[in-house]
Amino acid sequence: MTFTATTSPASATVRARSRASEGLLLAGAAAGPLFFVSAITQMITRDGFDITRHPISQLATGDLGWIQIVTFITAGAGALALAAGVGRTLTEGTGRRALPILVGIFGIGMVAAGVFTMDPENGFPGGTPDEPITQMSWHSIAHSAAAAGAFTALAIAALVLCVRCARKRRALPAVASAVAGLILLVPMSPEYMSIQIAINGAVAFTWTTVLALSRRHHVA
Repeated sequence: MTFTATTSPASATVRARSRASEGLLLAGAAAGPLFFVSAITQMITRDGFDITRHPISQLATGDLGWIQIVTFITAGAGALALAAGVGRTLTEGTGRRALPILVGIFGIGMVAAGVFTMDPENGFPGGTPDEPITQMSWHSIAHSAAAAGAFTALAIAALVLCVRCARKRRALPAVASAVAGLILLVPMSPEYMSIQIAINGAVAFTWTTVLALSRRHHVA
């Protein structure tokens, strides 16, 4: 006698939902490493770029600027996938609604930062006058506003996660999220702005990567 295994529609739906959640979180986890590799490679290889004078966003200018534009948009799409994955795996507790919304705002801000580019200035890209720009273009203003909104939203998300973890008595992630959130909220220093932006980027995408990987353990 042969027995044929059958799968109920309900269990098939659960498995499909789990696979979708897993895929979204993996995309979110990949966004950070992709951003790091692309930005660091460009910083090393693009002529005239100096991280002490030029923010990472300025890599989106010049003939090769499309690389950083794609990097911003792809990383933003990864953050949006993470927001959806977090929304699927958070079913209760502090931040259940706020966390995916805030991470989603970060993702939208990153996409917008890619669509709206900074102005060339301070000698980069090559041929640009070696001085600050006197008047920002509309797209540079939009870029700055998008980036500021994105990092502020992620800082709040990190603090929300800190409270959630503290209530669950998970000390290490609570402290790590608190530190990440506070770093992202430090006001920009005009003198060290480029370095500070690079640090904020490293903190932001490290936090999103860790969040994505940690939520994978909660996929049903």
